[in-house]
Amino acid sequence: MKLPTLVADRLYFGLDPLRLRSATGRALARVVGLPPARARVSATHLRHDFAVDTTQATALIGEFVAEGLLEPPDARHPGYGLTREFMALAAARVVEPLPRARARLLLTEACNVALHVNVEADTNPLAIRSFAVYGDYMSRSHRLDELNLGVVVEMRTAARRRRFGRMLTKAEGADAIRDAFRALSSFVRVRLVTEERSLPRPFSRVFDAETTGR
Repeated sequence: MKLPTLVADRLYFGLDPLRLRSATGRALARVVGLPPARARVSATHLRHDFAVDTTQATALIGEFVAEGLLEPPDARHPGYGLTREFMALAAARVVEPLPRARARLLLTEACNVALHVNVEADTNPLAIRSFAVYGDYMSRSHRLDELNLGVVVEMRTAARRRRFGRMLTKAEGADAIRDAFRALSSFVRVRLVTEERSLPRPFSRVFDAETTGR
């Protein structure tokens, strides 16, 4: 499982990332070496590990269960089960926010990725019609938590497809496009859509194949 990246000046579940990472690490240490059926911790242990009072612990555990980080107790299993997502937080990367100047450079690099997909990746049945930036970038902040890209895809024309050799499936093609953009930075988040109007507003179009070229 890919380890999560946490931004230094952002709160997660009301906790700063270093505190969250340390607390999940303490909880994980309680179950190291135990079989999955026994790898569970009590609400009291979680309260101590996260250094919160009873009321705060109840709210925090409720959020963890709702987000799939903890498995709730049941008739056969007392205590809370630690999911892979919870365990991954114990080894999360904590990074400084993305400066806006760097984000602008990443958008330029993302245009090159889009051109490469459209011109060179001829085993991919999907092409990129356009992509836009939304989310944090549309704020006035100079330090961003993430760079959200909305990528509008369409079926590649027959003339642009490889004539010989195996073509990727649509699912494989979509994954390849996501991976290409994500490789730019751990801050990049990619959402694939078939219509630009499906993207969260406000957004700003960065790349358009009709005007930039394929």
